[in-house]
Amino acid sequence: MKRLLVVITIFAVQGLKAQRNNDVIDYINTYKEIAIREMQRSGVPASITLAQGIHESMAGKSDLVQRSNNHFGIKCRTEWKGEKVYHDDDARGECFRKYAKADESYIDHSDFLRNGARYAFLFEYDPTDYNKWAHGLKKAGYATNPKYAQILIKTIEDYNLQQYTLIAMGKLSPKDEVLAGGGKPVSISNGVAIRDIPAGKPAVDYPIGEFKINRAKVIFAKAGTSLLGIAKQYDVSLKHLLDFNELSEDDDDVLAEDQLIFLQRKRRSGEVEFHEVKPGETLYSISQAEGIRLDNLINYNHLQDQPEPAVGEKLYLQSKAPERPRLSTEVIASGPQPPVITPDQITPANSSAVTASLHIVREKETLYSIAKKYSITVEQLKEWNKLTGNDLKTGQELVIYKN
Repeated sequence: MKRLLVVITIFAVQGLKAQRNNDVIDYINTYKEIAIREMQRSGVPASITLAQGIHESMAGKSDLVQRSNNHFGIKCRTEWKGEKVYHDDDARGECFRKYAKADESYIDHSDFLRNGARYAFLFEYDPTDYNKWAHGLKKAGYATNPKYAQILIKTIEDYNLQQYTLIAMGKLSPKDEVLAGGGKPVSISNGVAIRDIPAGKPAVDYPIGEFKINRAKVIFAKAGTSLLGIAKQYDVSLKHLLDFNELSEDDDDVLAEDQLIFLQRKRRSGEVEFHEVKPGETLYSISQAEGIRLDNLINYNHLQDQPEPAVGEKLYLQSKAPERPRLSTEVIASGPQPPVITPDQITPANSSAVTASLHIVREKETLYSIAKKYSITVEQLKEWNKLTGNDLKTGQELVIYKN
């Protein structure tokens, strides 16, 4: 009888383990793409994010995650203004953040690490070194379990989660993914990052991870990505990264919009002879898209200290243009001008098409550098803010419109 009970117990344990394994595989296949996107945005390794999610949420089956979509056990803290649930953890009835959907939990987890001072040292580590990241999280006090690092490492190795870090970095093609169970392959547009393009800007598909434009290494980074995180991830000094992309130390570390970021210096001339200016393009965005240094682009086309070129104009990329192209201001002056919507003119009818943000002028910033940052023209910036000259004061507030 005892022997029979032992046999039954063994089968029960094996069945329970198989069930748990299936839950983990389902979890990986459900959330791997979110983890990849978040790594590309924030720099948190996808392998670490998935391992933490699996452990913290019991592969999506915990009571907390069922009631709150909180996959990482992030507690409310004083700065949290969203919905809350109460759950027994280290103490009875502790306050936890509640999310409308799982994606929000993943984004908040990335931001929690990215913006937390005590986790800053983690982003100095190689993102492929999951051992260091796991022990670093424990060292920073992310969890009280003394075996927390070992749990993450074992989960990563048991379920081959490292491959998602490599896919996010462009070091492994999505088609080479080793599928978990009967899951579907990673489908981030078949290995292509699709830009979310504001109205009026040309849509371009860029590969995930590192690729080349005009023989120079480049990546396509999403809005919200940290420049320091990119520098660490691709082993480039921040100073060089800023220099390669004609950015200054006064620019925000976090990208305000999706853009190309070069990992080495751009070329002095373009790969093709000409570039036709499209709606929404600026000299800076053209220099990035063509992989040509901004100064060279300006010099070739006689555009020193001039506004942006007009849509449809042909810019020379390899040699001096015979004459300066028409400017956007010249075209605007000769044709009908669309009305500029100012804050007092925004109505329920047009508010969905217009968003405004506030930019606080920093020391050494100029109208040109601010316009370049937001891919707008100096003229637009001056008109929106009723500026008559080019002088700015540190701390001055400027309204930026996007529609």
